[in-house]
Order: sequence, then C-alpha cells, then structure tokens
Amino acid sequence: MAKHLTKDDIHAIADTLLSWEGALNWELLCDKVAGLVGKRPTRQSLSSHLEIKRAFAQAKKTATEEVVRIPTPSSLKIAGDRIARLESEIQALKAENSQLLEKFLTWQYNASIEGLHESQLNRPLPFIDRERSDAPIRARPKLVRSRKS
Repeated sequence: MAKHLTKDDIHAIADTLLSWEGALNWELLCDKVAGLVGKRPTRQSLSSHLEIKRAFAQAKKTATEEVVRIPTPSSLKIAGDRIARLESEIQALKAENSQLLEKFLTWQYNASIEGLHESQLNRPLPFIDRERSDAPIRARPKLVRSRKS
C-alpha cells in the first residue's frame, strides 16, 4: 500500500527538488526521497501533489538549461547581506502566495455557491479587435472571383 505523504513530506521533497543537481527523472527522485519519507514513494504518489509537480518541472527545466555561474562575493559580509535579502524576499513571496491562495479559495467557494462550474470559469476571454474600436461592426466583404475567358 502506498504511503500517504504529509505536508512536511511534501515540503521536504519540494526542497530536495529545488536543490537538485544533475540528471532528473521520477525514479531517481523516488530513490532520493525514500530516506526523507521513510518508504520509497511511487511516481504516481509524488506526481499527485501539485507542489511536487511544480518543483519537479522547475528542476527539470533548470537541469536542461546551461548552468549560469553566479560570481562569488568578495567577502562573507556581502554574501551574508545577499542571503538575508533573498530570504526576506522569499518570505514576502510566500506570504503573497498564501494570500493569493486564500483569495482563490474564496472565489472558488463563492463560484460554487452561485452554481458556476469550472468549465465556465475557464472559458477564454473574448477577442477584442483593437484596430477600429470606434467603427460600427460591419460584415466581411464577400470575395468576388472573376472568370477569365
């Protein structure tokens, strides 16, 4: 029977993916995180979690791109300042993401109360012809073909 992953397991696996180096596939990931979760998870159990799927896609994309070397700072103080700034930025982005998820859940609940379905909410936006927005709508001219004798 497959092991159900806790939120802590999911975050640990996503963190592992964010620091992944080298070739990446689901089997390698399953082998690597077996020690983290206590039992070797299946590809299906890992890919069923959106956070893990996104981290996997990002890690896969990063692995295929050429590695860009960031120049090392000239001193530990500069490196420490940079790390502190980046950690602060990460915390701000996590807070913003949390607020957006909360807003989405509110919208999702309100839409379901109003009887809207996901297919209705996912309809594409209407096309807007920005060339002549002030002109009246007119029918397309019919193409007249002349016959050569």
